[in-house]
Amino acid sequence: MSALARYREEWFGNITRDTLAGMVGTFALIPEVIAFSFVAGVDPAVGLYASFVISVVIALTGGRPGMISGAAGSVALVAAALVRGHGVQYLLAATLLCGLLQVTFGLLRLHVLMRYVSRPVRTGFVNALAILIFSAQVPHMLHVTWHSYAMIALGLAIIYSVPRVFSAIPSPLICIVVLTVISIIYPMPLHTVADLGRLPDSLPHLVWPDVPMSLDTLEIIAPYALAMAAVGMLESMMTARVVDDLTETTSSKRQECTGLGLANIAVGLFGGIAGCGMIGQTVGNLRYGGRGRLSTFVAGAFLLLLMVVLRPWVAQVPVTALVAIMIMVSASTFSWSSLRDLAHHPRTTSVIMLATVAVVVGTHDLAAGVAVGVLLNGLFFAFQVSSMLDVSSTISGDGTTRSYVVKGQIFFASTDGFTDAFDLHDTTSSKVIIDLTHAHLWDMTAVGALEELVGKMKARGMLVELDGLNSASATLVARHTTLLPRDEV
Repeated sequence: MSALARYREEWFGNITRDTLAGMVGTFALIPEVIAFSFVAGVDPAVGLYASFVISVVIALTGGRPGMISGAAGSVALVAAALVRGHGVQYLLAATLLCGLLQVTFGLLRLHVLMRYVSRPVRTGFVNALAILIFSAQVPHMLHVTWHSYAMIALGLAIIYSVPRVFSAIPSPLICIVVLTVISIIYPMPLHTVADLGRLPDSLPHLVWPDVPMSLDTLEIIAPYALAMAAVGMLESMMTARVVDDLTETTSSKRQECTGLGLANIAVGLFGGIAGCGMIGQTVGNLRYGGRGRLSTFVAGAFLLLLMVVLRPWVAQVPVTALVAIMIMVSASTFSWSSLRDLAHHPRTTSVIMLATVAVVVGTHDLAAGVAVGVLLNGLFFAFQVSSMLDVSSTISGDGTTRSYVVKGQIFFASTDGFTDAFDLHDTTSSKVIIDLTHAHLWDMTAVGALEELVGKMKARGMLVELDGLNSASATLVARHTTLLPRDEV
């Protein structure tokens, strides 16, 4: 399939389901975007406008069809400190710089760093997101009347039972309509969308940040912009990977990173806050049947339609309907099989997954959780590989030559075990052969350890011979030491 045909299929290959799923996804966007707008210290309209712009732009330029992006997540946590210290105008400037950095990240192919995020870390990321999504609904279920619990229960019943008999329209959309009609016909003490914050009442328009164009301004916004760019790229790449796994398809992470940068540049020009991929809403979109770019576009376009044209009706949607939808998304997002896997997966794998969950839930920072998971994964991997190094020795019949056979990987974490395996106080052998046929030297720490070892042996009057170095190891040794003449490489 040509690139143009594939792009057309991503837009128009699933029109009905993409349209309906995008509409439902809009309602899932509203409460989280408003909530994170408060976290960032900006008016809810700023977050809602931003989500509209991001959805529309990334639907055109992104690399992962079916993925929902908006103004929420850890990006809002980073932005909060900037808004408190310098105001919204500096946030807009930082958003523009954030977008430029993300475009640069994409052009430099820095998305490949996501290869170092292992499956246990991704599982922990998903589970932590599910927990955070559910915990965000808890305040809406406290200090309320029985009417709220009844409506949430009814909403969940509709969401889970309707698909058994009717699947043409996503059940969450039916849930929203039914619960809204009931609350209008039978007035009850329920919170509505209007209670979540001031809704937009006009179309977004182009603006330019009202900040001095100086190095001082750059010094202020640069650290925040870099943090927002890194966190946004991380969350979007993680979300795209989750979509890849759920749909058993592949996507262009480089294009997604570049597309996110273009979307955030557009957001900054329309007076919004930077955003990123939203895994909860994305998983929900997939559950509702959304697979293409149209679902992403509809989620943003319908958001603007609801906020501006249908604002009086949207304001009457009970929050209980949104809570029911988000509870369903939380339950479907959580990897329940990972609990069963704790019993038979390697202990290190379980520790990595649980640590990722604990840090994310404890800090509400997805980037911090992933960073801890990746760090632990790297440490455990280095320990496991270093422990597989084996050094054995034999001595010739006349007792003058000792041969060491090295098997395994020699790098910074295994050099101590490597050097400790050699007997430097051997007084019987005048010659030492180090057989590295089944070994590989990976870094300068390994080369330095080998050079130091050979130097100590030669200082004791031993003749040292290196055998079996593979070409890569031999090149590294010859380039940085005098252990091998260059004509042997």
